Amino acid sequence: MNAPLHQWDVVKVRINPADRDEHPAIVISPEELCANLHKAKVNVLYGTTRRPASAAAPHDVTLNGADGLEQMTNFDCSYIYTIERAKISRHLGSVAAERRRQIGRKLIATFRLPM
Repeated sequence: MNAPLHQWDVVKVRINPADRDEHPAIVISPEELCANLHKAKVNVLYGTTRRPASAAAPHDVTLNGADGLEQMTNFDCSYIYTIERAKISRHLGSVAAERRRQIGRKLIATFRLPM
């Protein structure tokens, strides 16, 4: 994807080459890194579709249509992926303000970062 990226964009990407389908991901790299097209890689949180009978794990945050997704999707805040910008196929939306705060709190709690 050659379009400009922004922190909190929800995008489609295939992180694992063995995956059949692309999955949504949230760009969490800082804005200045996203804006620099010479930086080939960005950091993301990877998402998977939330099954109706399943609950979110303690380290997950669930996003939905308000964030540009067609289905409820869990994003794992316990692992940060570094991906090549070129592997992003399309932009889906942007994470809503309240969900941004939830993700921030979840990252702090999961990684036990000092406040």
